[in-house]
Amino acid sequence: MSAVNDDRPIYLVTGATGYVGGRLVGYLISEGARVRVLARHPERLRDFPWADQIEVAVGDAGDPESLRAAMAGVNVAYYLLHSLQEGKQLEYEEGRISQNFANCAKEAGVQRIVYLGGLAPDIAAHKMSPHMRSRVDVGRILGESGIPTIELRAAIIIGSGSASFEMLRYLTERLPAMITPRWVRTKTQPIAVRDVLRYLVKAAQLPPEISRTFDIGGPDVLSYQDMMQGYARAAGLPARLILPINLLSPRLSSHWVGLVTPVPRAIARPLVRSLKHPAICREDDIKQYIPDPPDGLIPFEKAVSLALTRVREAQVATRWSSASTPGAPSEPLSSDPGWAGGTLYEDVRVLETTATPEQLWAAVDRIGGANGWYSASLLWEVRGLIDRAFGGVGLRRGRRDPNHLMVGEAVDFWRVEERIVPKQLRLRAEMKMPGRAWLEFNVSANESGGSTLTQRAVYWPKGLTGHMYWWSVAPFHAFVFPPMTRHLVESAESTPLTHATKESDTIGL
Repeated sequence: MSAVNDDRPIYLVTGATGYVGGRLVGYLISEGARVRVLARHPERLRDFPWADQIEVAVGDAGDPESLRAAMAGVNVAYYLLHSLQEGKQLEYEEGRISQNFANCAKEAGVQRIVYLGGLAPDIAAHKMSPHMRSRVDVGRILGESGIPTIELRAAIIIGSGSASFEMLRYLTERLPAMITPRWVRTKTQPIAVRDVLRYLVKAAQLPPEISRTFDIGGPDVLSYQDMMQGYARAAGLPARLILPINLLSPRLSSHWVGLVTPVPRAIARPLVRSLKHPAICREDDIKQYIPDPPDGLIPFEKAVSLALTRVREAQVATRWSSASTPGAPSEPLSSDPGWAGGTLYEDVRVLETTATPEQLWAAVDRIGGANGWYSASLLWEVRGLIDRAFGGVGLRRGRRDPNHLMVGEAVDFWRVEERIVPKQLRLRAEMKMPGRAWLEFNVSANESGGSTLTQRAVYWPKGLTGHMYWWSVAPFHAFVFPPMTRHLVESAESTPLTHATKESDTIGL
């Protein structure tokens, strides 16, 4: 982790594969900072454009030993960890991890902690949702560490790829008329992700005597209904017809959000619950220490326009789905046969092509999202609908960029587990099923010219139900996998070589 002859302060960033963290790292680097990233899975960092400009500390914020090593020599530590899962263990785990972070930072002599929390409603703690209460508790624990701590409390963050923005976007675009729950009338103070990043960077530079919580928000105070209408104006859509009623509870609303938007119920539920109470800045003291930029903070509709431009130009740097979906398995790896301990089902297809390995790789790297899956579109849609019906993520997460994937990011109901350009792409299934599944593509050059595509579907069944599941879907594989291989090859053969070799290196905000 050490850097030779580099006496710049070290900034430790946690949550770097998440929505805000991934952007903050790029922002800090553009400011000339020396950045160290704590990551449980360092391979998920390698496709970021800043991957070769950071130090990587392998570890877990909940593990004192690895965290102490990561904290060595650190001047400023960013705490950007938060789970959207719910349940009895949420508050305990959040408290345990943040306490460990505070203890290790104190031992290491860290000079400043910066935490991005939530804009808590002005109500008693016991009336808050577990999601919001845990964010408040984390801020308290970090603030009591004895280290100067800045806690920035934000409500809805507007930026391309954020879960809140995606929820707003799909509700507005897909429903020109809607009957909505009463929380759409609750006031909130959204803030552009660019302003959040600016606050995070400048908070680290405040004098040590400043140690407190700051509310941060944009210049507009709006209801969710106002935001939907504002989004429609920014997107050039007609005004939405919105009729709020008092019948839909936040729990029922999360099912409705999960049905209409790419955000699954497990994530939609805490987001919706946070909208139940007003989330408006109670003070604006931050302006005394971090003045507004010359042009002022970004208004809501301008923030939406900026986000939509990023989406349309395929320059979304990070997305909410880059963080693992609650309940999705992260292990074991399909490349490790030792874990299986039983039957392993495979479907392998091999096809040669006159296309170069680079052309074939470009076709593989475009799979999923709006580009589709090269075969049986109806069957994929049906499987996505079934997954949504059982509380899964379905196909609506899409993909961040239409041409290039990154390790760790989501592609519909898959996640990129391995990506070796231009040789291998391995996707891990995150749809609901009694077992675990992977889809792998290997590209190799032929001695006589051209290349070979090896497509491999792998399934590890869990119990008798898992075996029954495989044999129930196996007849449909004939309509999915052979045409997928064939159409991938056909797409590669029609791909211009100049387009096949271009990788994006954009850091978007």
